[in-house]
Amino acid sequence: MHADFDPGVPTTGRVRLRDGRVLAHAEHGDPGGRPVLLVPGAASGGLVTPGEGPLRRLGVRLVTVERPGLGTSDPCPGATFTSVAEDLRELVASLGTGPVPCLAHSQGAPFGLAAAAAGVVSRLVLVSPADEVARPEFRAALPPGFAALVDLAARDPGRAYDAFAGFTAASMFELVLGRVAPADAATYGREDFRAWFRRVLDDGFRQGPDAYARDTVLAVREWGLPLAAIAVPVEVWHGDLDGTHSPDLGATLAARVPGARHRVVAGAGGSLLWSHAEDVLRAALGPAVAPAAAAGETGGAPDLAEAP
Repeated sequence: MHADFDPGVPTTGRVRLRDGRVLAHAEHGDPGGRPVLLVPGAASGGLVTPGEGPLRRLGVRLVTVERPGLGTSDPCPGATFTSVAEDLRELVASLGTGPVPCLAHSQGAPFGLAAAAAGVVSRLVLVSPADEVARPEFRAALPPGFAALVDLAARDPGRAYDAFAGFTAASMFELVLGRVAPADAATYGREDFRAWFRRVLDDGFRQGPDAYARDTVLAVREWGLPLAAIAVPVEVWHGDLDGTHSPDLGATLAARVPGARHRVVAGAGGSLLWSHAEDVLRAALGPAVAPAAAAGETGGAPDLAEAP
């Protein structure tokens, strides 16, 4: 993580959707830069950013969406991955640039994949993505308590929703940052980062737990996404010490998307969006960004292993 991490002061925006709802977002980084869409993780909205430093250095205008019911976006009862992808289509259209690159972080991953399948984005980088844990091959690898919630969501989504609706910003903060793994300590252990992340969650829960609970029920059930139909470049990034987001560090997920690149960062945990911000941003920007520039600006390229 850069020593100069600065979340900055975002510029907020609102798009009136065709059905009358408002979809909110926030912009970070270089106002005149290349637009990149960020679909943030659980209970997180427009405040999420990898930091002003990396965005400004790479000339990125980051547009962080607030999914329905998070932050100041209007709720959407019955929202699905597909319906949110259509919301993102209207947001991207409002930028006036055509499809844009997308970063999808953690629980934002299936929403990003839905947007890629719908042709809303020009390329997709999944950063520490939550995996489709309802797949049977993962069942034995899940912790017992979490496996029980996954089973409950499949059997009785309403009761699973009630379980997730018991979360608050404080309990979510404790879940994510209560015990920091050594691989993430340089990021998650910083007091300035922790204070900022608590503000992110306070903002995400400002309308209550409904949107978080709804998104999480969707995320832990079978996704039903046409991954094999995705026709844009996709990269799946995980730290090799990430014990949270995927039972196999995204290997199965990457194999299900045609042509997807599976990148595993040695010595990294689940905080890649911040610990390797410039690297994942370059991946989103695509081959026009020279790798040599990456080494010069970050002090060396990440130690990557790439699956064939």
